[in-house]
Amino acid sequence: MKMSGGVEWAIHCCVLLSQADGPVPAPRLAEFHGISRTYLAKHLQHLSRDGLVSSTEGRVGGYVLTRPAEQITVLDVVLAIEGREPAFRCTEIRQNGPLPASPAACKRACGVARAMHAAEQAWRESLRGVTIADLAAGVLVDAGPDTFVRLREWLSAS
Repeated sequence: MKMSGGVEWAIHCCVLLSQADGPVPAPRLAEFHGISRTYLAKHLQHLSRDGLVSSTEGRVGGYVLTRPAEQITVLDVVLAIEGREPAFRCTEIRQNGPLPASPAACKRACGVARAMHAAEQAWRESLRGVTIADLAAGVLVDAGPDTFVRLREWLSAS
């Protein structure tokens, strides 16, 4: 399965927002991650539309998570960015070609469709089991216990 780079960006931004002391402007999020402001703004709009972040206007405005990081899953973010459509869409290829299956024979999903749907279900369950808080805890393990202290200092130096 291939996902857009926006998924990675959005997840990282949610982790950062989970540790911020207040709203973080989109340009600051883009600067921190070294990514395009305009492209990131599009993805922040998707997160906002799905109710994962909210924005405030003004000099001290920016983005904040709408609920605790423990209540936002990686799947929530992926679906906000990529959409809710299944990754696999069966086109009933069995009904094509010189020996097409009848519509009646295709009432039950074929083995290919069953395998793909099962894989997608497992993938979604796996992402549903990881929260933004889990990822933030992993940052402390991967990058060190002072990482978020330094992040907050950097954010306040704007």
